[in-house]
Amino acid sequence: MAEQIPLSDEASAVDAELDAARNDHTHEIAPDLSYRRLGIVNVVFYGQPSAGDRQWVLIDAGLTGTKDLIKSAAAERFGENARPAAIVMTHGHFDHVGALVDLAEEWDAPVYAHRLELPYLNGSASYPPGDPSVGGGAMAALARFYPRSPVDVGPRLDVLPADGNVPFMPGWRWLHTPGHSVGHVSLWREADRTMVAGDAFVTTRQESAYAVAVQKAEMHGPPMYYTVEWDKAAASVRLLAGLEPDLVVTGHGEAMHGPEMRSALHRLAAEFETIAQPRQGRYLREPARAEDGTAYGAP
Repeated sequence: MAEQIPLSDEASAVDAELDAARNDHTHEIAPDLSYRRLGIVNVVFYGQPSAGDRQWVLIDAGLTGTKDLIKSAAAERFGENARPAAIVMTHGHFDHVGALVDLAEEWDAPVYAHRLELPYLNGSASYPPGDPSVGGGAMAALARFYPRSPVDVGPRLDVLPADGNVPFMPGWRWLHTPGHSVGHVSLWREADRTMVAGDAFVTTRQESAYAVAVQKAEMHGPPMYYTVEWDKAAASVRLLAGLEPDLVVTGHGEAMHGPEMRSALHRLAAEFETIAQPRQGRYLREPARAEDGTAYGAP
C-alpha cells in the first residue's frame, strides 16, 4: 500500500488560543460547530454556544465510559441541563455508540440514522467481524476483539428523512456514504461548505496506535479494519471530494480546512485504490453487503 497523504499544521482548523479562551473542552471550528476528542474518536456538537435546552444536536456518541465527558462538554457549551433536540449517528460502530443508550435515555432524545444502519441500533443485527489482516498497526491487529454486538435504543430510534434533510439542523443535508459501513452517512452544509464526514475518510492513520496517540495529521481513507465494501468506500470519497468542502471534521483526527485539505482529499479520491485500499483482505475478496444480507450477523 502506498504512503498516506500528509497534512501540515496550516491545514488544521483547530485554533488553540480560541480553545483556551473558551474553556468548554471542545474545539470550536465554526460558530455553531465544535467537536471533542474522546480517546480514539471524536464526537461533534452542533448549535450556538449557550443555545439552551433542545436547541442543539449531538453527532455520534463516543466510546463506552465517555457519557459523563460528553454531558459535561455539552453543559459547558449549551448550558446546564441543556438536552439535545436529537442525536444523529454517522454509523453505529462501537467507538461511535459507546454512550448512546445511556445518553438517549437520560436526555429522552430521538436518535436518527440511515435505514440500512438501523439493525445495528435496534438490537437485531451485529456488524461483520473486524479484519486484522489490513492496516498493519496495533489498532488493526486488535480488530478481531472489538465489540460487534448491536445496541438497542428502542422506540427512540428513527430513520433519517428520505428528502435528505437533517432533523433540527437547518441548512444541512445527509449523504449516504457507504463503504465503512453499509448505512454510513456524512453531513453537508452547502452554505459554508462544511462537512461532518464520519469515517468515510479520516485525518489520521487510525490503524496505528502511535498515529492515533499523537494525532499525526494525514488524509486517510476509512479505517481499514472495519471497512466492508471497498468499492463503495471509493465512490463515497469521490462524492465528498466533488463537493469541494472548505471545512471537514471526521470521526478520527483533527478537523481540517482550506486548499491544502481539498487538494489532499482530491488526491485521495483520484488514487483511492492505491493509497487507501489494502492489496488484500477479507472484505476486498468478499464484501459484506446489505443487499444480500451478509452485512448483518446474528445479534
